[in-house]
Amino acid sequence: MTTPESAIALVIAAHPDDGDFGAGGYCSVLASQGWEVHFLVCTNGAKGTADRTMNRDRLIAIRREEQEEACRRMGVRGVHFLDNEDGELVYDRRLLDQIVRHIRWTRPHTVFTHDTDQVVRDSFINHPDHRATGTATLDAVYPTARDHLNFPEHLEEGLEPHKVREILLWSTNHPNFEVDFGEMVERKIYALSAHASQVGGQKDFATFARDRWKADDGRYLERFRRIELGF
Repeated sequence: MTTPESAIALVIAAHPDDGDFGAGGYCSVLASQGWEVHFLVCTNGAKGTADRTMNRDRLIAIRREEQEEACRRMGVRGVHFLDNEDGELVYDRRLLDQIVRHIRWTRPHTVFTHDTDQVVRDSFINHPDHRATGTATLDAVYPTARDHLNFPEHLEEGLEPHKVREILLWSTNHPNFEVDFGEMVERKIYALSAHASQVGGQKDFATFARDRWKADDGRYLERFRRIELGF
């Protein structure tokens, strides 16, 4: 991939660890090549534990710390949290505003996010928070973040309209772009292992992860639906 003049990438994920699973390999590659990579997490991570002794406030704090550490391990420049309630995310004007604001602030060339299909590869149901995040992100990229008449109050804060040039959707039924991240497979596993509240109970997580990402030809691949915006 030719490095663009603005080598900035923004990962927009519903929950802590979503972006790491979906694009952690490629993000690690980009960071190693000098890209400025940012993460935006749209919920507070208050769900997703089988531990009956865990309370929501403690879980929120733990998952936030885990995501910050995972981003550090990937070489991500910064991670930001919108703190919407986990499991209750809806696509509304408020969420669109939050995402547009972040796009206008980071000014990315490339945006990563969830595919919006409800059923993925006939093997799992895409979480409703994932679908809400993906839909809001696509609408934020086009047309909302481009037009100064959308959220004009942003201009008063110094946030100018911005055109994203590339979108990469993970967990997609329609992959048309793949990345060999073999050089970063250990870094991706290292980053994901920071999410101990989520993967700590899985026996031999590293073996499971390698098997999941390994193609028949032995390469470690992340697959995306790539949308290039040429205008």
